Amino acid sequence: MAKTPLQELADHGQSVWIDYLSRPFVGDGDLAGLVEQGVVGVTSNPTIFQAAIAEGDAYDDQIREIVGSGESEPKEIFLRLACEDIRGACDILRNVYDEGDGKDGYVSLEVDPNLARDTKATAEEAKRLHAMIERPNLFIKIPATQEGLPAIEETIASGIPVNVTLIFSLERHRAVADAYLRGLARLVESGGDPSKVASVASFFVSRVDTEGDKRLDEIGGHDDLKGKLAIANAKLAYEQYEEVFSGSRWEELASKGATPQRCLWASTSTKNPEYRDVIYVEELVGPETVNTMPRATVEAVLDHGKIEVTLTRDVEGAHKVLEDLKAAGIDYDDVVDTLEKEGVQKFADSFKDLFSDIESKRDQLVAA
Repeated sequence: MAKTPLQELADHGQSVWIDYLSRPFVGDGDLAGLVEQGVVGVTSNPTIFQAAIAEGDAYDDQIREIVGSGESEPKEIFLRLACEDIRGACDILRNVYDEGDGKDGYVSLEVDPNLARDTKATAEEAKRLHAMIERPNLFIKIPATQEGLPAIEETIASGIPVNVTLIFSLERHRAVADAYLRGLARLVESGGDPSKVASVASFFVSRVDTEGDKRLDEIGGHDDLKGKLAIANAKLAYEQYEEVFSGSRWEELASKGATPQRCLWASTSTKNPEYRDVIYVEELVGPETVNTMPRATVEAVLDHGKIEVTLTRDVEGAHKVLEDLKAAGIDYDDVVDTLEKEGVQKFADSFKDLFSDIESKRDQLVAA
């Protein structure tokens, strides 16, 4: 029987996760069906939950029950709704987690993005969410802000797996890896088992092209550089990953059972209709990586994805893309800084909309 493109990705060492979660998706067999086709993880974020809870009536009965128990605070209602979805997805993926010794089979739940600039509150919320879900294959998502870095270290040191999200720059990616290594070292010093504490570094892709292309349009000309920055950026992140997770510092931790913090390609749907709809999958295939895709991208890859190792191809060319963009007047540091600020704000806005939707549903259901 022919392998699916998702299974071909697995043969090349890349894990396919799906960037989507909802109550019907978990409960009606959709997720289980995709796991059979090669999906081995799930990511969620405030925007995904906001869309899921606003849509239809799948959560109405549980909202009634929660409000009936005396809880009216929107964030607490949300967390109880999310817990059920996350636990259900974790249970579906538990075999993947067990059979792969904890490499895949994870489901991600994000800390409140309004805490992204507060180290202490982020670390506390990570521990709280981990305790609420009570599943070994849960990833706590923490944004890679400057303030998030010590929270990542603290969470890893506490023995909690972390999906570091909203990484755009190479410099921040290295800082994230260092935070992971420091956390692992602390965990080992305290007698913990680092083999139980996986982590991924979620490097955002398509948004980088969206911002870079916009700036090229403003400058005028240089059309040959459009659609090049995101893939080049990811290739250089992978080069950096190979460098960080080698050598004596890493080998000492690896000898204790630690696993590398894999690069996870996020934001892999194509925003520009002129680009191939699977470009951010086909161009970033490589070992020891993850690609988390929205449902439409998963379906597109299953339909017409062409899979071969591309991530380590022409890395010198990736360096040259960044040099050429600099020569054209594109300020890389400003591009990635802008994207981080927008990313944090977008998720915070989604949380605000989510709480507003929950308030409306709560009031409507109580009045009914």
